[in-house]
Amino acid sequence: MTEPGDPVPAAPGTNDGVDLTDPTEGASVAPQSIGAPLVVLDQVNKFFGPLHVLQDINLTVNSGEVVVVIGPSGSGKSTLCRAINRLETIKDGAISIDGKPLPSEGRDLARLRADVGMVFQAFNLFAHKTILENVTLGPIKVRRMPKAKAVARAQELLDRVGVGNQADKYPAQLSGGQQQRVAIARALAMEPKVILFDEPTSALDPEMVNEVLEVMVDLARQGMTMIVVTHEMGFARKAANRVIFMADGTIVEEADPETFFTSPQSDRAKDFLGKILTH
Repeated sequence: MTEPGDPVPAAPGTNDGVDLTDPTEGASVAPQSIGAPLVVLDQVNKFFGPLHVLQDINLTVNSGEVVVVIGPSGSGKSTLCRAINRLETIKDGAISIDGKPLPSEGRDLARLRADVGMVFQAFNLFAHKTILENVTLGPIKVRRMPKAKAVARAQELLDRVGVGNQADKYPAQLSGGQQQRVAIARALAMEPKVILFDEPTSALDPEMVNEVLEVMVDLARQGMTMIVVTHEMGFARKAANRVIFMADGTIVEEADPETFFTSPQSDRAKDFLGKILTH
């Protein structure tokens, strides 16, 4: 365990998604063009029964920013992510997207969800639809996009994430890494203002993790606003503008990646990093 004030080392060879021993691979690609506030959480609280899982959360994510949320299991990371598009309802506080309060239900909520993409750890593709149909469904049904335009856009996105030649297959015929890349293409097809990633690589075999992270790094490089809950420290170091460290339902610390990983301020963060970066 590190002592207070000691930098936390990144162990060479640590399998955390990006090879940090390669200076080119480890170089930051975090977008530099940051715009106005896009996602704002103000004094947000959430309970599961007596368990206070989100405690007075205040967080602002700006347009074009990549924010990575890390922390131990049970810290509230995924609940935070899911609350932003109301997959989890909050007890009190306020959440706004692009200046508009988060709707509680109905068509307004559906419209907001069209602007907030979501990529889950379990892919959540429709098993009975082809890959192309999975990606075109939202734009056609929700955005009312003409089918021909939706198909052309979907094929372009599938090519972009490296699975364009799988368009006519069904999800079960693809590897986990390929399915997750399809899920990212599906989120992009809705032309969202922000994409939420909830542990997008945790269900993948280790050899498939990098192929998904590479797509996410490319999105970061292109300026997509992203909130990413992940255990992949290499991705956080490479792609994030900010790292948010959560523990016990609170935001304990936030900083740019270099500062956070080399000079964490809280004992809780030092303990966490000391365990995950040296094993």
